[in-house]
Amino acid sequence: MSYYTPPGGLPAQTELLTDRAIVTEAYTVVPKGVLRDIVTSNLPGFTRTRSWILARPIAGFSTTFAQLIVEIAPGGGASRPEAEEGVEAVLFVTSGELTLDLEGARHDLGPGGYAYLAAGAAWSIANEGEAPASFHWIRKAYERASGIDAPASFVTSDAAVEPQPMPGTDGAWATTRFVDPDDLAHDMHVNIVTFRPGGSIPFAETHVMEHGLYVLEGKGVYRLNGDWVEVEAGDFMWLRAFCPQACYAGGPGPFRYLLYKDVNRQVRLTGDDGGAGRAASRRG
Repeated sequence: MSYYTPPGGLPAQTELLTDRAIVTEAYTVVPKGVLRDIVTSNLPGFTRTRSWILARPIAGFSTTFAQLIVEIAPGGGASRPEAEEGVEAVLFVTSGELTLDLEGARHDLGPGGYAYLAAGAAWSIANEGEAPASFHWIRKAYERASGIDAPASFVTSDAAVEPQPMPGTDGAWATTRFVDPDDLAHDMHVNIVTFRPGGSIPFAETHVMEHGLYVLEGKGVYRLNGDWVEVEAGDFMWLRAFCPQACYAGGPGPFRYLLYKDVNRQVRLTGDDGGAGRAASRRG
């Protein structure tokens, strides 16, 4: 398996401006060609690190999550990456080697490494190798459900989890699920979706879940709110709630993407639970 990682750099002065970035009221496409050095951000508490911020809550659009690509140079890292209380996270490594210290236990994460970090967990991250390492960092304010214990942190990998074929697709469309979809403790899922060449989502999904979709491998054509958009490895799609979506995988190899969605919570219409309820009511 391969996982596209942005190399940074800048285009040559002789190149044309033409690119594929799209921003609409229903969806945004951030193509790999715009993930350049000039748009990186430094992160407080990190050393020898830069990041590309792909998504953050925006009123009237997507409100539940933030997603970053973080690149740590050798010798860099952070002893306390998460500064906000009540925020859960998923880390997914696309290149290099990282050391995750989670509640005092060391975990070595290579490409495909996956960690769910529960809200309030004590963790740190470092690059002890000789080459840069990159990972996706997806953050969400955890929304507790009455009578249900919050989930525990865990570490796994893409290679350790068997993809589950979608019913009736003969394996042309499969999902690598890192948590049980029926486990109501989890209020977000970060999965990997895989299509064989020619595989498709054969209907326009229109639902309350927001999405961040980062293409890890391959190419495809995505239907977004009535538009057909070509995407390839390294592109990021960001969808607000109820944006219609479907796709075809283009080949010649698999089309795979890392998918975020908010799940398993009732839409709040009253009260204030620290942001999650406000976001849910805006979606409603």
